[in-house]
Amino acid sequence: MSEQYSPQGFRMLPTGVKHLLIINVLFYIATMVLRRSMGVDLEQYLALYFVGSDFFRPWQYLTYMFMHGSIEHILFNMLALWMFGYILENFWGTRRFLCFYLICGLGAGLVHTAVIWLTSTPVLHAINDYAATPSPDALIAVCNEHFRNIVNPQWVAQVTNAWRSGLESNADFGYMTTNALLDLYNTRIIGIPTVGASGAIYGILLAFGMMFPNERIYLYFLVPIKAKWFVIGYAVVELITGVMGTNDGIAHFAHLGGMLFGLIMILMWRKKERSGGYNNTL
Repeated sequence: MSEQYSPQGFRMLPTGVKHLLIINVLFYIATMVLRRSMGVDLEQYLALYFVGSDFFRPWQYLTYMFMHGSIEHILFNMLALWMFGYILENFWGTRRFLCFYLICGLGAGLVHTAVIWLTSTPVLHAINDYAATPSPDALIAVCNEHFRNIVNPQWVAQVTNAWRSGLESNADFGYMTTNALLDLYNTRIIGIPTVGASGAIYGILLAFGMMFPNERIYLYFLVPIKAKWFVIGYAVVELITGVMGTNDGIAHFAHLGGMLFGLIMILMWRKKERSGGYNNTL
């Protein structure tokens, strides 16, 4: 299905996109200013933390999508928001566009939380099992299986060598290493905050590919590719990268979550349109 549109009659900076750009920039400026001038880290309050973290607050599912970690991060997201968002807002109207954007961002956060829960639960169970029967071999096994890219191998070697040498009791080593693993779990597995509009942006990208599948997008501003293939390619890359677990600091499943919620919303709207209940002012 290909929608028709006429860019000549569109506003290049419609109300919804304009306000989203302003809000994101203001959040970024406030974050930088307060951190440097007053030592206040807004990420601690507005970034999205896992529900098991001491820093989690319910409102973070909304505020995290307006936070960004670097100037490159916000510039890339805001450019993508404008490039694809202004067309969709002109086609849908401001209310529908903003509804879509926010729900995609919320969905991205929910999917990200679900993935962290699924991947972190076995780690916590492994730590609890280790705490019940600690030993040098058990420490090596749990670190190799669940903390390979997190824990320092030299620390593991030093502890296990000292443990085997009988420098302290088994209970002392068990207590110390269990606390160390729990600290890594809390800080490096469930304690890393998520920021950025990327989940909502990926929903916008999917919508553009569905609404205008045959429109040309210039990859790296040089290579023309149809929107539908561009979107599919991005989704496949995100899925593969997320499953492989590259530890690149990017929430790939949050991106996919934004696309998933965007897909659900568009399919629901199309079903409503076919049944005669379509309302373009939503």
